[in-house]
Amino acid sequence: MSHLLWFRSPAPDWFEALPLGNGHLGAKVYGRVLDERIVLNLDDVWSGDGPRTLTVPDGPAVLADVRRLLLDEGDQLAATERTRALQGPLVESYQPLADLVITSDVEDAADYRRSLDLRTGIAAVDYTVDGVRYRRETYVSAPDQVLVWTLIADNPVVDLTVGLESRHPVRAVVADGTYGVVGRAPSDLTIEYRQSADPVRYEDGRGIGFGVALRVFSDGAVTIPADGDAGGVVVRGASRVTVVLAAASTFAGWSVPPGRDPGVAFDEAVAVLESVGALDPGAEDTLRARHLDDHLALYDRASLELGSIVNNPTDERLQAVAAGANDPDLVALAFNLGRYLLIASSRPGTQAANLQGIWNQDLRPMWASDWTNNINTQMNYWLADLTGLSECFEPLTDLLEGLAESGAETARILYGAPGWVAHHNADIWRATWPVGDGGDDPVWAMCATCGVWLTAHLLEHYRFTGDLEFLRERAYPVLAGAAEFVLAMLVEDRDGVLQFVPSTAPEHHFLLPSGEKASVDLTSTYDIWLIRELFANLRAAEAALGLDSELAKRAAAARDRLPEIRITPDGRLHEWPTDWEPSEVHHRHQSHLYGLYPGAEIDPVRTPEWAEAARTSLERRTDGAVNGGWTAAWLVALWARLFEPSRAVAVIQDYLSRLVSNNLLSRDGDIFQIDANFGLTGCLPELLLQSHTDVVRVLPALPAEWPDGSFRGLRARGGLVFDVSWRDGKLTEAVVRATAAGIYRIALPDGERTVELAAGQLLDLVR
Repeated sequence: MSHLLWFRSPAPDWFEALPLGNGHLGAKVYGRVLDERIVLNLDDVWSGDGPRTLTVPDGPAVLADVRRLLLDEGDQLAATERTRALQGPLVESYQPLADLVITSDVEDAADYRRSLDLRTGIAAVDYTVDGVRYRRETYVSAPDQVLVWTLIADNPVVDLTVGLESRHPVRAVVADGTYGVVGRAPSDLTIEYRQSADPVRYEDGRGIGFGVALRVFSDGAVTIPADGDAGGVVVRGASRVTVVLAAASTFAGWSVPPGRDPGVAFDEAVAVLESVGALDPGAEDTLRARHLDDHLALYDRASLELGSIVNNPTDERLQAVAAGANDPDLVALAFNLGRYLLIASSRPGTQAANLQGIWNQDLRPMWASDWTNNINTQMNYWLADLTGLSECFEPLTDLLEGLAESGAETARILYGAPGWVAHHNADIWRATWPVGDGGDDPVWAMCATCGVWLTAHLLEHYRFTGDLEFLRERAYPVLAGAAEFVLAMLVEDRDGVLQFVPSTAPEHHFLLPSGEKASVDLTSTYDIWLIRELFANLRAAEAALGLDSELAKRAAAARDRLPEIRITPDGRLHEWPTDWEPSEVHHRHQSHLYGLYPGAEIDPVRTPEWAEAARTSLERRTDGAVNGGWTAAWLVALWARLFEPSRAVAVIQDYLSRLVSNNLLSRDGDIFQIDANFGLTGCLPELLLQSHTDVVRVLPALPAEWPDGSFRGLRARGGLVFDVSWRDGKLTEAVVRATAAGIYRIALPDGERTVELAAGQLLDLVR
């Protein structure tokens, strides 16, 4: 089904374990019979001991050198190297928490089935041993902030031990019927791509402390170990066992050191368990019902169905697709999984979803499992408002507000500029500077407009929700601060054009005539798109709020003096001011195509010349390329905006053939990066519904490979919600509901209609 992943065997590794979460507490469930392992994470357990101090002593002087090298001497290589002096410390890393380990003497299970129901957020394992049927369920509740693991057997034959392990040094704690562990994350850690003789360092009294607490309820005999005994809780002769687990940390906010006593975190976890209460059967049912009510209220807002339901195991379906089969229902399952994962990893009051959502098994995860802000963090949230998960967007707003506060100091120290700046990487301590301590390549470190891109999400959120209070109180101050920074950074070149210096095309080098690689130049096309959008968004925000500031006037005047969007003689969009030879023709970033997606300035109908140049650029970039996961997701939206559905479907088929684990989570070798899952869910709808122009397009790029299907609850900017069905490639039903009154232009496959809708009005466009 389009909401069910299932398998005939346990997960062989962490990558294929099934993900659960409530935004704060994450879990990966293996589904083993003999020795079940559930890997736990907390969103605020990171390495480090509080915010760091940026100690670049002469930032404005370095900036002046870079500008001189580019504007006066045209020396891109020297300018690139000079920007290393602006680099601050590397980011800290997201950490594992502990493992819930449940061991029994059951080995030879028959009729095994492991599943994850996306609609309920419950992972289940069913099997038979010696004629006894067993069922396990695991879920992580947002209303009650606990993980619940339940086992039910036909007969009272269950013997097992429930324990906790951690990759961090921990000690066992037992108090008042509660078993748990306390420990600390590393106070200092060397990021995974740097060498160190002592990469993971713990220090007494430093680092984020944590506590994990659990209680076991059973109709059998339960024995709790003595305080300090790490043996675990023993259950004998049971037919029903329930484990309820809570966890907390000493993280006290990004701008202050963490609490020093991890015992306090354990006490907080115990208090959560106390609030759940004693679990008699009625209370257990109530706990499960609260979880379901909360999860379904979000998950059921939108869905996608494509073709006939396929009931085969998920891994077998992936193997068939890799062999050339067309399984549209698997595409729908991947779409629905992305929504499930955002619900599980991003809730009000939690940290924003990072590079791995909230799931991580490594002390030194790839790229620190941080927030990478030159597309990856943004891609995590492309789906939020579009698929009805506006609440899940709130942690991104929190992240931006923290970056804006931290980034004001970075802007002052590095550039002598007002406003705020954020570069390529951020962590829980809200690092906003170019990272690397002088040792990282400026090709990614020196990206000073990452915060500008992030602000675009705030205006998009307003366009989908119409929330004026959000725009006034939260979005506008962050947006204005970014505009202040950009205006201060613009400098005239010899032709009177305003250049943003230094500038890069994220993570992509260009080749100089000497054959050497450089990355820093005058304003890249990527930065032109971002700055144009920022200044336009500032004007739009002020119009909605009834403001008319000098800042917006300055921005409007500066927008007219930015470099033009240029097209090369062979019909491509420029990537850099000079049509340098790229170091990688098939580079993973499509940054110069930002104006096509996620931006909205390039459109085949409104700007055909730009659209054709974008198509030519995309063809050159992708011809013969081997995509990665998040690159594939982005390509789906780019081809959809160009009305090229067959090319988008080819990318999706390739993605499902080789870039996911059997549980559909993005996997490239031994790298898990969740932005591909989120990105695919955010980009697929561009084939079915587009609202980035003043016309809402229904089925603008419907693939021939999906002749039958429907979607429900997809949102359009301006406050419209659509339910649409089609058969044999023809639109059969289209219903629109308005959340705000207005006059809307809606393009259907057979023509455009203009409709006036009242708030809450439902209209059958096609029936």
